[in-house]
Amino acid sequence: MNLFDVYPLNDIEITKALGSNVWDAKNQKYLDLYGGHAVISIGHTHPHYVKRLTDQLHKVGFYSNSVKIPLQVQLAEKLGQVSGKKDFQLFLCNSGAEANENALKLASFYNGRKKIIAFHGAFHGRTSLAVAVTDNPKIIAPVNENANVIFLPLNNEVALEETFKAQGDEIAAVIIEGIQGVGGIKEASKSFLQKIRSLCDAYNAVYIADSVQCGYGRTGLFYAHDYAGVDADVYTMAKGMGNGFPIAGISIAPKFKPWHGELGTTFGGNHLACSAGLAVLEVMEQDNLMQNAEEVGRYLIEKLNKFEQVIEVRGRGLMIGIELPAELAHVKKELLFTHHIFTGEAKPNVIRLLPALNLSKTHADAFLEAFRKLVN
Repeated sequence: MNLFDVYPLNDIEITKALGSNVWDAKNQKYLDLYGGHAVISIGHTHPHYVKRLTDQLHKVGFYSNSVKIPLQVQLAEKLGQVSGKKDFQLFLCNSGAEANENALKLASFYNGRKKIIAFHGAFHGRTSLAVAVTDNPKIIAPVNENANVIFLPLNNEVALEETFKAQGDEIAAVIIEGIQGVGGIKEASKSFLQKIRSLCDAYNAVYIADSVQCGYGRTGLFYAHDYAGVDADVYTMAKGMGNGFPIAGISIAPKFKPWHGELGTTFGGNHLACSAGLAVLEVMEQDNLMQNAEEVGRYLIEKLNKFEQVIEVRGRGLMIGIELPAELAHVKKELLFTHHIFTGEAKPNVIRLLPALNLSKTHADAFLEAFRKLVN
């Protein structure tokens, strides 16, 4: 049997990883500023993380949600504490797409409506409803097409208000990334997020903050959306939540009253997943990683803005997009194969930095020096 060939692959096999570095099968060392797509939040093979998982594996690795799992309660309490949403409720699942599916389903259950507002450039996942609210027709199969999704321009308050005036009584939810990742590190403005909050309040719609990539401390705040100073109704999260172990969740405002069977999952919130999630939050708290993300991110952005060849630097904290002119489209590839630095990308020519939140300034300087050599 062959693998189903859907991924363009770099000819690199990673055999070892530690902190912000990985090594390939030839023992070549790389600096990882991609974090496996914003997944590695506390660094590769962090000793506390490894111990947490190993200890749990020697006790019980899995049982279903048909029994009490105290680790789920511990994770919910810690997440409420670190995120500042102590009165919210937690539903655990497995991936970002699944988190968004459940958030949208919850919204529709809440107000009995069908229409969803999403935004140009959005990426919310590849499953049925998550892909329907993703702005990429190429990956939306005919069976995923959904006439209830309304796409609007990002940060266009007039279009948002007009849509609510015309269809407000039919709108179940507004779903938005605080900073679009796949869309090229495009940030929702404070006033736009505040407008979403006020319109959702006025029309009893649900404000869903997709924090799958931009959340979990990456911007210096726990949820990127919180810089607008208003709460969402539901926050979705995944990538950095388990530092590589599959875990996701939705943080749900107290106004939502659950009923048995409303949502469900086989693997979500299992013993190992919760152990991984707890380890991540414990390290984030203990090592002040949100503060580090803000400081090192600010440092990188300030330095990158000094390069005349860069069209624009976007983002906050350690979620950074570097837009380059077409003649520098080769830079990402050369960073990897010449300077041994992993980065991400967004089409056509945006380099994305999504490193671990404990990235050091020494690592940041190593990247800046390599970048300087390639763009000058």
